[in-house]
Amino acid sequence: MTAIDRTLATPEAQATLQALRQSIDNIDAALIYMLAERFRHTQAVGELKARHDMPPADPAREAQQVSRLRDLAGAARLDPDFAEKFLAFIIKEVIRHHEAIARKTGANGTA
Repeated sequence: MTAIDRTLATPEAQATLQALRQSIDNIDAALIYMLAERFRHTQAVGELKARHDMPPADPAREAQQVSRLRDLAGAARLDPDFAEKFLAFIIKEVIRHHEAIARKTGANGTA
């Protein structure tokens, strides 16, 4: 808690703030673990694509995902534009990983 938080808030408000921040910290931890799990799966996709000489990017799949996540964001009362930007960042990173896997694997399909 910062000095400003302590000087402007009642003890009850300070306790509420601390509880809210703890919840945010827990959610942040869950997000990190979920992203790690997601990237483990996309890593497997990249390896499969490299073995079968498939392109790293799939624009049709990406468009489907953007549409689906925008709908989910709207239902969750999250700004769909924010959700799309977040997904675009993730997709860019996934494609970068897939390209690296393809380079490492080479044309013969073996690492």
